Amino acid sequence: MKLTNLLTSAAVALGLAAGAAMADTTKVGFVYVGPVGDGGWTYEHDQGRKAVEAEFGDKVETVYVENVAEGPDAERVMTQMALEGADLIFTTSFGYMDPTINVAKKFPNVKFEHATGYKRSDNVSTYSARFYEGRAVQGTIAGHMTESNIIGYIGSYPIPEVIRGINSAYIHAKKVNPNVEFKIVWAFTWFDPAKEADAAKVLIEQGADVILQHTDSTAPQAAAQAAGNVITFGQASDMSEYAPKPRVSSIIDDWAPYYIARTKAVIDGTWESKDTWDGIGAGMVGIGEISDAVPADVKAAALAIKDSLADGSYHAFTGPIKKQDGSDWLAEGETADDGTLAGMNFYVEGLEGDIPQ
Repeated sequence: MKLTNLLTSAAVALGLAAGAAMADTTKVGFVYVGPVGDGGWTYEHDQGRKAVEAEFGDKVETVYVENVAEGPDAERVMTQMALEGADLIFTTSFGYMDPTINVAKKFPNVKFEHATGYKRSDNVSTYSARFYEGRAVQGTIAGHMTESNIIGYIGSYPIPEVIRGINSAYIHAKKVNPNVEFKIVWAFTWFDPAKEADAAKVLIEQGADVILQHTDSTAPQAAAQAAGNVITFGQASDMSEYAPKPRVSSIIDDWAPYYIARTKAVIDGTWESKDTWDGIGAGMVGIGEISDAVPADVKAAALAIKDSLADGSYHAFTGPIKKQDGSDWLAEGETADDGTLAGMNFYVEGLEGDIPQ
């Protein structure tokens, strides 16, 4: 009888210990729009997830679902994560905005972080990077290096984030090469290697010898490599397997410090809803190594722009700048405010074509 009581007590103790251990573990979920092996956007978010695991060890459990379509399917995935005990959920694509808000209302004790959106609530934060700063560096290199004076740009969706990038790249290419012309193809996808490759091929056929992209796969890099004398820039990740040419530099999204900080805030009980929009200076936007395919003077000019953006002595949108229709936007020396940039829905003067609705 005494042995039975001892065994029962031990089992109860073990159960309580296991329960306490589970209670001490913070569960963090990630919802991805593409595959973790895309070599770009989703890959870098997943690197951030792995950094959370490395930082906190057995204090956290991370889960993720990849290839989640924007819309109702995203809402289903987020709901399932919350039901399965997630304390914090990162939703990593613009089109997850409304699903995130909807699910957050149903789970007020779960914290949500939405990437690149603008809708917040008591348990929903937003975060993004100032990718347009990286586009200023790319535009500087592109304007110097194009020989045809035609630069191709593959856009994903016509949302402010993408429009900002096009405008910033164009402004800075035009500064160093007044004869430059941009041709824009909208792929209407974040990740579709076949569509992205086709877009790159169309632009190359139209005379572009520089290709920029705001889509997630390495397919445009491969298309440029096959074409020969075309240069490209890595998007979201370094894509260094295509260096030193066609990929001559890249924008790298470094989410790890943010993911670690926000997970720590949940663990510590200090998490609060806020908006974060960081750039080169804070390290959220990195500039990949500029390869030797870029002349030394061009590299120096690009790095000078990078450094001035990082220390705040220069803003990528500094007047005088007019809108596409010729109306004044920024006066001499005036810089764009964040509100206008966050909702940007217009091209700057000199860009051709309409923004799709």
